[in-house]
Order: sequence, then structure tokens, then C-alpha cells
Amino acid sequence: MADTKREIERKYEGPPAGEDVRLPDLTGVSGVSGVLDKGVAELDATYYDTPDQRLAAASLTLRRRTGGADAGWHLKLPVSEGVRDEIHAPLSDTVPRSLTGLVRSRVRDAELVPLVRLLSARDIRHLVDASGALLAEVSLDRVRAERLSGGEGTAEWTEIEVELADDGDPAFLDKVEKKLRKAGLSRSSSPSKLARALGETGQTGESGKRKKSAAAAAPATTAPAAQAPVTAGDHVLAYLRVQRDAIVELDPAVRRDVYDSVHSMRVATRRMRSAFRSYGRVLDRTVTDPIGDELKWLAGELGLDRDQEVLTERLTAALDNLPRTLLSGPVRTRLRTWSHARGSGSRRHLIAVLDGKRYLALLAALDAIVSDPPLLKAASGDPAKVIAKAVRKDFRKVSDLVGQALDRPPGADRDLAMHEARKKAKRTRYSAETATPALGRPAADLVKSMKSLQTLLGDHQDSVMTREALRELAGQAHAAGESAFTYGVLYGREEQRAAAAEAALPGAWEAIEGQGAV
Repeated sequence: MADTKREIERKYEGPPAGEDVRLPDLTGVSGVSGVLDKGVAELDATYYDTPDQRLAAASLTLRRRTGGADAGWHLKLPVSEGVRDEIHAPLSDTVPRSLTGLVRSRVRDAELVPLVRLLSARDIRHLVDASGALLAEVSLDRVRAERLSGGEGTAEWTEIEVELADDGDPAFLDKVEKKLRKAGLSRSSSPSKLARALGETGQTGESGKRKKSAAAAAPATTAPAAQAPVTAGDHVLAYLRVQRDAIVELDPAVRRDVYDSVHSMRVATRRMRSAFRSYGRVLDRTVTDPIGDELKWLAGELGLDRDQEVLTERLTAALDNLPRTLLSGPVRTRLRTWSHARGSGSRRHLIAVLDGKRYLALLAALDAIVSDPPLLKAASGDPAKVIAKAVRKDFRKVSDLVGQALDRPPGADRDLAMHEARKKAKRTRYSAETATPALGRPAADLVKSMKSLQTLLGDHQDSVMTREALRELAGQAHAAGESAFTYGVLYGREEQRAAAAEAALPGAWEAIEGQGAV
């Protein structure tokens, strides 16, 4: 079993002249009532990575550490500057499965090997407030690094680390930093001990000169340094690269069931697939269509429980907003039973999908698309012409479908036409997103317009799906001898919402059509 902790910390070092680094007196820091000496801990940590250092290149660290209060395996995932999620697992001789899964989108089929060993003597101080509550832990670390693979040599340094207490105010770190700077300390130039160790113990050649660390060379799972796009192909590939990176980066969050991570990964798959279809004159669709099919498969797997959760949330909210006098029978119990029965129990299934060969093959295909793209002749063209033409084509398709929806009488045919228009509006939004860096304000305005249209049509489609669910619930309630009255009330309200969306569509589309495409 792995536990997760949000880690907010800063590292400091002394002047480059090599003066001995010492812990300054921190009793004067605002809010600090006491500085408690917690003694010296001897830490022994071995860091693991692939031979080409894919984890290090993505700022992930995986280590096995003994000594101190939290001995065990630690995986650190970057959140933002100075903020990481640390996932802890008990000590074992091999990397725990609970952690290998979380790095699989980076590691793929490569082997995890011991990379660096860090031996640290950690002199610990606790900064506490007047009530004795911990504000931050400050430590003076004397570190010795030994390269185990991919390089040679050792390195030694001393640094100060300040870690905020759980649920602490990050502004407190600014107060501590002010004191440390007065003592002649500055922020460390390395984001982590591992990064510093890799930089100072990198591989050396026969000449004895230090070679560039492998961590600095971007592996397939990390985007290369951004370059300003010039051609139409450059702009499309830049957009695809962002989506590929999002899928890879969101993988651990999806496995951990982090809020909105499944939805975000699903959106990335849709954006990428949409770009393949919109920019078929830039990228060869004989190559991208099979990958698009696999992206559709992955989106489907990600949505197995997500759609049901959204529908259940909508029905629950509708019940919450209903006067008690309109509640008849065990409606909430029936909703819970129905939702549980329709749930696919897909958490375990989804993890199996992410661990499977098909998913890893898809990730490899996405890497290949951005590293060796199947560019067509139009890819070298002027983005103002090539990309704009693709966006206008998508816009025309939306226009046709909206027109069809408006021409049809209320009912199933109109519902279907509005649903198709919604999907095309989403595709046009994504193609306009791709175009925004090249075309500027007109494309950005189109993104906003399509998002607004997508929301309107999405509300209508949600009402369609909710009414289908209410019919099913009412049938189950009737068969069980329960009152179906409340389901009918909710059904009527959903009909009103759908009618309101249909009534708003002509005016909304007229405004968008007047603005035009790019």
C-alpha cells in the first residue's frame, strides 16, 4: 500500500567560494516561538532510473532509502516549482508494483537500474509556533553522491532544506528565506539532490572530460526544447506534442484517481484525434487514422465510469433542488442502486488497460508521430493559408449541421442533429486551438465561440441522456411497486431545459455566423 504526501520545500546553498555552510539562528523568524533540535539522521538512498534516465528527464525521482523517520521507497512527482507529491511504499528488495505502475508511461519496457547512491548526514531542526505546532522542518544535509551506472565518480556538498509542515501556509517559507538570505545563503541551482548528483557525477570519456548528462538529453517520453513554429506542419506538430505530453504526464494521476485526471486525459486523446482529422492535408491519414482509432479506444476505456458518474451527479443535483413535497418513494435509494448496477467497476479494468501492451504500443506510436511525422506537401506551406483553410472547412461542417438541426421539428431527429453539431463544434474548437499561435485573435475568438456553442449543445445532449436514464429508473420503480411520480417531474424539467437550449440555438448561431471563421 502506498501513501501520498504533498511536499513543499526549498533548498539553499552557500557561496561558491566553498565556505562552510551552517544553519543560522532561526528564532527571529516571524511566527516562530521555538527551534527544536531533533538530532542527526544518517540517510542512505539509492535512486533508480532507466539507463537513458527517462525519469530524471521528466523531473521524477524514485528511490529506496533507509534511515530517518520515513524509510522505504519514495516516488516524487512534480506538481509545480518547489511542490511535489511524494508517494511512499514500505521497504522491499525490489521496486514495489504500486510504484512501477506510476512510472510506466515513462519507463515503458525499459529496465529500472540503480543510478546514484546518496549518503546524507541530516542535522534536523523543527520550527514550532507558540502552541508547539510544527511550522517547518529545516535540515542541514551533508551529502556524498556515488554514481552507480551511466557515469563514474563521486561528489560532495552541503545544503539546507526547508520543508513546510503539512497544511502549512507557503508564505511562511518566504519568512524563513529572508532570514537565510541575510545569512548569505541562496536558492540552490539544482532542483533536487538527484539532479545535482547527476550533474556532478556524469559520464566521462577517455579524455577525462565530462560528457553531457543523459538526463539532459530528452528521451522519447519528453518533449524536446520548444522552437518557434514556422510552417503549417510545425504548428500542427506543436499541438500534437502538447497532447502527447499530456497523455504521458496524466498517466500517474489517472492511476491514482486524482480529481479530473481521467477527464483531462480523455480530452487530450480527443484533441489529438481531432487534429489528425482536421489536418489531413498536413499529416498522412493512412498513418494517422489507425492511431486515431486507438485513441478512440483509449477514450472509450477512460469513459467507462466517467459518463455514468456525470449522469449520476446530474440526477443527484436535480433531486437536491426538488421540493420535498415532490419526492415520492425511495428515489435516492433507487438512484444509488441503479448507478451501482450500471457502473462497470472499471478502476481495476482501467489500470489493467494502462498496464497492457496495447496502451504501451499506442504511446510508442504517439512518440513516433511527433518525432518522425508523416508530413505531406502542404506541411511546408504557409500556416496562414493551410491551417486557416482547414479551420474554415470544419466551420462549414458545423454550419451545415446546425442548419439541419434548426430545420427539423422537435424530437429524436433534432436531438441527433444537435448532438452531431456538438461533436463538430468540438472538433472546430480544437482545430482553432491549433491555429491560434499562427492566426492570432481571429482563431482565439473562434475557440471561444465554439466553446460557447459546444456548451449550449452539450446541455441539450445532457438533457437527452438524463431523460433516457429517468425512463429507465421509472420503469424499474414501477416494476418494484414504487411510485414513479418523481421521475416524471424530473423528466418534465429536463424537457424544459432541452426546449430552452433549442430556443436559444438560432440566436447563438446567428451571432457566431456573423463573426465568421478565421
